[in-house]
Amino acid sequence: MHTLEMGVVTLINRNHLLIFILTIGVFGILNTEMGFIGILPAIAEHFDVSISKAGLLVSLFALAVAVSGPIVPLLFSGINRKKVMLLVLGIFVLGNIVSIFTTNFNVLLVARIIPAFFHPVYVSIAISVAASSVREEEAPKAISKVFIGVSAGMVVGVPIASFIANSASLQMAMVFFTVINALVFIATVLFVPSIPVKERLSYGAQVSVLKKSVTWLSIVAIILLNSAVFGVYTYFAEYLEKVTNMPSNTISLILLLYGAANIIGNVIAGKLLINHAIKSVVIFPILLGAVYILLFIFGQFSIPMAIITLIWGILAGVGANMNQYLMSSSAPEAPDFANGLFLSSCNIGTTVGAAIGGMFIARMGISYVVFVGLLSVVLSFVTIVVRNRTFASAKLRT
Repeated sequence: MHTLEMGVVTLINRNHLLIFILTIGVFGILNTEMGFIGILPAIAEHFDVSISKAGLLVSLFALAVAVSGPIVPLLFSGINRKKVMLLVLGIFVLGNIVSIFTTNFNVLLVARIIPAFFHPVYVSIAISVAASSVREEEAPKAISKVFIGVSAGMVVGVPIASFIANSASLQMAMVFFTVINALVFIATVLFVPSIPVKERLSYGAQVSVLKKSVTWLSIVAIILLNSAVFGVYTYFAEYLEKVTNMPSNTISLILLLYGAANIIGNVIAGKLLINHAIKSVVIFPILLGAVYILLFIFGQFSIPMAIITLIWGILAGVGANMNQYLMSSSAPEAPDFANGLFLSSCNIGTTVGAAIGGMFIARMGISYVVFVGLLSVVLSFVTIVVRNRTFASAKLRT
């Protein structure tokens, strides 16, 4: 083999390893966030607090991510990527260690909230580094691999943490979070090269992307799309229990099916965004709306619901990548800040969707929670069409 060919192969292998480490890193960060959902009852019992108070460990974490999303990645945008990743992973490891040993709920809350502020930095950098490690046309595929870690962290971490807490102890579930982050920290030290920032953008230059209407249209579209997915998914277990009349064991399997389908959706999204990006983001809300109509019609039947869940999970995985594409393509000149905006918009959308979903359930019943999804996809479709036209006009002017 020629020296040049060997060099290319070595580079490709390094890039694959880098993206793998970033994917596991994102899994560890998201697992630390979402995994607590699976152990909230155990936390409430262990610390002798109400389940609603224990829920602050999840809701305040999400709020901290939403608030820090655009700000913290901006502040760290000029610092060596590897150093920032190690800083964030170190903070998560320390926070998890405190969580293992503390006997005070307020200390646990602080140990959760402080890392949450740094959550958007790692995820933002992981997306940016993955995209820049390959050719520009291959960037969506590299990003989709990182999003596998996002999907796995959001969905798979919940049943794993719950299983460990129930079969071993609450502390061992927290050890699980710690070990994942610590292993990624070590892998980053050993295998991730120094990644200095080549062209440092001023804060003003990055924030100036907010002057563009396409940026704000993308933010609104992402909020609506995330609201469409999580406004329904937040209450999906209850929907399966009360509408489909599924037993608890079957519900767990269906939720696991949804999570696995998310990962499939991430793989599909990488290919779609490379070849048919604009068409895909327009068609996506139409397909999601069709799934919700089917969900409403066939909600009482177990087998159709399993099939619908599989399709819905794939679309949700695709949607996470679509959201990132909408924002990154709107502000390519400020990738870290754009990814921070993307993460904030996602968390706002999740919060808004869950709140409106709760209102629909309170007024109309659990069967009608799908209407949150339908309303959101209609509004998101209109926003995306306007956004794409604005985007096309801006490109023509340049």
